Amino acid sequence: MAAVAPAAEITRARILEAACDLIAADGIDEVRIARVATRAGASTALVHHYFSTREELLEQALIHSFERAGEDRFGEPPDVEQSATSGLSQAIADCLPLAGPQEREWVLWVELWLRAVRDPGLRPVAARLYERYRKWIAALIRAGAEAGEFRSDVDPEAIADLAMALLDGTGIRAMLEDPAMDVQVARALVAERLAVELGVDAAALRG
Repeated sequence: MAAVAPAAEITRARILEAACDLIAADGIDEVRIARVATRAGASTALVHHYFSTREELLEQALIHSFERAGEDRFGEPPDVEQSATSGLSQAIADCLPLAGPQEREWVLWVELWLRAVRDPGLRPVAARLYERYRKWIAALIRAGAEAGEFRSDVDPEAIADLAMALLDGTGIRAMLEDPAMDVQVARALVAERLAVELGVDAAALRG
């Protein structure tokens, strides 16, 4: 049975989630502590108890979103009961801004990327997530090569770097509603390029 998180930790997380919701909905410049408190069902005094300034709250909210997504998505090893091809197909879908929670995550990531460009102190946060992201993709590639699903001579780390570049690049275009690159077109493009590198049928990666 999982341990119950302390009340203070639950309250802090609830405030951070409220801040993330508002950042995603309205943009970081529009978020105010009073609005976060209302959304979290807390008082402004309680928010200030955990976060001394608005800037600290916003920064911690972005870090919370980044690291939670990393734990949810990249914290688990590949499913041994799932084929590597199916696992990679699902990973492609999971890493694009599909409508719903994934689109929200992408909005928050873009906010953190922008802040990290201006504030070197935030760059290690992004670097940690990207390292986990890279290891997760590489593990899927390695499992497929070892199982004989992918070419045996692939370089898992190099393919992971390619996959991340494709996913980030096409994902940003989809977020910007580029008429030539919606999420489904992005998913197909990523699948087709990786299929060539891995020696598999692109249809199997498109899902």
